[in-house]
Amino acid sequence: MAAKNARPAAAGGAPAGSAPAALVTLATAERQDVPVTVQVNGSVVSLNSVDLRPQVTNTVQAVHVKEGQFVKAGQLLFTLDDRNDQANLARARAQQKRDEATMADLERQYKRSQELVAQNFIAKSAADATLSQLEAQRAAVAADRAAVQSAQVALGYATLRAPIAGRIGAVNIYPGTLVQPTLSLVTITQLDPIAVSFPVPEANLQDLLAAARSRAKVEALVAGRKEPLSGVLNFVDNTVDPQIGTVRAKAVFDNADQSLWPGQFVGTRITVRTLSGATVVPAAALMMLSDGASLYVVDEAMNAKRRKVQVLHTFGTKVALSGVEPGEQVVIEGSQNVRPGGKVRLDKKPAPAGTTGVTPGSAASSDAPQPPRERA
Repeated sequence: MAAKNARPAAAGGAPAGSAPAALVTLATAERQDVPVTVQVNGSVVSLNSVDLRPQVTNTVQAVHVKEGQFVKAGQLLFTLDDRNDQANLARARAQQKRDEATMADLERQYKRSQELVAQNFIAKSAADATLSQLEAQRAAVAADRAAVQSAQVALGYATLRAPIAGRIGAVNIYPGTLVQPTLSLVTITQLDPIAVSFPVPEANLQDLLAAARSRAKVEALVAGRKEPLSGVLNFVDNTVDPQIGTVRAKAVFDNADQSLWPGQFVGTRITVRTLSGATVVPAAALMMLSDGASLYVVDEAMNAKRRKVQVLHTFGTKVALSGVEPGEQVVIEGSQNVRPGGKVRLDKKPAPAGTTGVTPGSAASSDAPQPPRERA
């Protein structure tokens, strides 16, 4: 009977009734500067894009550009039939010269009438009548000058020039085509410099505004390029989209080699701030419980204590947090078998080929230095 009631000894030679030490893998908390980086997908947008339309209904006389061509600001693109406008300008100038000649004659008549009034040869009312005619003729000449200017403006509509420097889109207009103000002749898009528009989570808004004031660096990750393109943050929208909780930002990039194209989707990365001297541990050490984030810290006597922490920033397979001091040992594997205040022991058995003895993909497997392996 005594043999049936006796408890077997614990595994590993531990005394009866005591829990065995949990088998764990540890990592050391490190101190480092952690950049808070926001990486999202964005789209390339042109800083200037002009849809060129005629201001009059007319016939195209000549097309001076080809589609896909790069043009400079002020470069001649299209010429419309200007014969009627030339005739209107000539008529307006002729009317102006005729009225100027009449005005000059009235000025001479008024001068003579003043001399005759001074000699009492004519009444003063006659001189006043001549002055009235002269003033009316001066107004007519002013109207003629305005008519000439109007005819010159109308004639200017016959030549269409590039308002900005950029690349010409598709050209579907040919000599002889009848165009009107509702018809788009061509679209000119500026390519250098160019912008990338991207959404940033609302939680990073204040950091984003601070980054905009300092003109922070923004990287664009373009498919097919090994190195990211570097630009400058220059705009943050004045409204947060309440439906998706993001704010629109824009960065400007030099684009002399046309690596960025309007409408193209690119990955964007911006460092909004830096956590100086933060404590960093592998993300595998964290336990998300009902009372918040916590982890197990192991002291020199190999006793594990659960400690609540506050997560500051997660990046890759690591996490910056408060509540742990640099140099402390934290459990990154086997925490499910650890009891608060219980003993732990290190897993010293050789790891399978191709592994490092920690969770695959964890920070400890890629960044933390590994202890030398014992020879079998």
